[in-house]
Amino acid sequence: MTANFQELSNFIWSVADLLRGPYRPPQYERVMLPMTVLRRFDCVLAPTKAAVVKRYNQIKDGKVKNIDPILNKVAGNGDKFGFHNHSNLDFPKLKGDPDNIGRHLTDYIAGFSENVRKIFEYFEFEKEIEKLEEANRLYLVVSKFAEMDLHPGRVGSITMGLIFEDLIRRFNEAANETAGDHFTPREVIRLMVNMLLEPDAHILTTQGVITTVCDPACGTGGMLSESQNWIREHNESARVIVRGQDYNPRSYAVAASDLLIKGHKDSRIEFGNTLTEDKFAGERFDYLLANPPFGVDWKAEKKEIAKLSSFRGYTGKLPRVNDGALLFLLHMIGHFELVQPKKKKYGSRCAIVFNGSPLFTGGAGSGESEIRRWIIENDWLEAIVALPEKMFYNTGIGTFIWVVTNRKEKKRKDNIQLIDGRERWAPMRRSLGDKSRYLTDKIIEVLTREHGRFANTETCKVFDNAHFGFRRITVESPLRLHFQITDQGKESFLDACPEFLDAVQAMEIALGTEPYDDWNDIWAEVQP
Repeated sequence: MTANFQELSNFIWSVADLLRGPYRPPQYERVMLPMTVLRRFDCVLAPTKAAVVKRYNQIKDGKVKNIDPILNKVAGNGDKFGFHNHSNLDFPKLKGDPDNIGRHLTDYIAGFSENVRKIFEYFEFEKEIEKLEEANRLYLVVSKFAEMDLHPGRVGSITMGLIFEDLIRRFNEAANETAGDHFTPREVIRLMVNMLLEPDAHILTTQGVITTVCDPACGTGGMLSESQNWIREHNESARVIVRGQDYNPRSYAVAASDLLIKGHKDSRIEFGNTLTEDKFAGERFDYLLANPPFGVDWKAEKKEIAKLSSFRGYTGKLPRVNDGALLFLLHMIGHFELVQPKKKKYGSRCAIVFNGSPLFTGGAGSGESEIRRWIIENDWLEAIVALPEKMFYNTGIGTFIWVVTNRKEKKRKDNIQLIDGRERWAPMRRSLGDKSRYLTDKIIEVLTREHGRFANTETCKVFDNAHFGFRRITVESPLRLHFQITDQGKESFLDACPEFLDAVQAMEIALGTEPYDDWNDIWAEVQP
């Protein structure tokens, strides 16, 4: 972290002082993240703003139905650009007219290209504008951000991305009581990214390499950011194209903003239910990672999914409706790249966080068991790491990282690696929700190295795939039809049920003590 980064991050965070009263600390991000995005975009677009406004006035009344591509190109000074703003307003003008600040800020946002307007719709920022104006804080907040110089010449895309990531992390930790659905602890993500990418370092460090990364439950985009950071640290010439999807409106808006702030024109974040609305249908990815919600109920999606002939290529039984976590893994496997070296297709790797349910729930023949069997029989399960308890913000239960791939190294063929990391943790100085433990950099390094070594140790075991197969066998006893009243039989029965003495005596009078070969033949005789 450079001084420039820390200085700017702290300056943005200081705006929180203006929000005390109308907002509680967990709600600060409703204002500060959108305003950071607006100010950055305002600075990025400043050099070509006049040209964009001029071109907009030339074509706004014409026959062009979609003006965004035209104006985006003008905003990029002839190059492809991700967005534009064609309003006459900017931050200096907003600051210069305090009496109309609310209306002008709304008009300013309306002047952006559709992709940016969509982000602010999902931020529901108009509500915040009204709330700030009613509290007489809007002009103060806009003025504070107007003082901030976020021009690309001073703050590069990488630094700006780090600033935004830092803000997201701070806000998510401040809102730890609701963080679990969209925020995975950064140290857990780093471990996942290491296990996902380290084995392919020889590929990812190739000059000019192009690679794709997808998170189908991306939340605020933390896993995508960490993946990009890892690749960038190892290879500045690499081109990383990311895809993400989430059904939480605010999380989607944050993740989509993060991509635009970093200048990733070829990457996309989409809004929608991953299980029923696959926004990237037909696409395949080199790397996939996710932390789907634990124990998510998919009853609402069952009817629609049941209509499909297969779920992302899987035709077997599906898991029970009270936990759809394994559906996310099936979704990710469905987006695996094919293994066709002659066509320069080398398969995929994925890492996913689960609680214990996908690992242990379901007997032989159940949906969960059939999915596990399908994965293991295809030799796709590479490793499972057991994490310590109390690692996540919304649950203290134990969690597991699964590494799944359709291109195992030769030494890993037909084997599964189990790593026990349950006792590898350090205590946090203060708890955040249910999270009271974390992984230090040293622990992450040790676990990553243990995964790479692929050797049996006290905390790491390698098993043949066949060790995980089992069948449920029903042992049936022969049907007992032979019947005879004996003194020993009467004694044993009456010791346990003395209240039936009269009934036993009546049966003995009726049937005698001779043997019978079929109880069914005499049952009618002894019924009352």
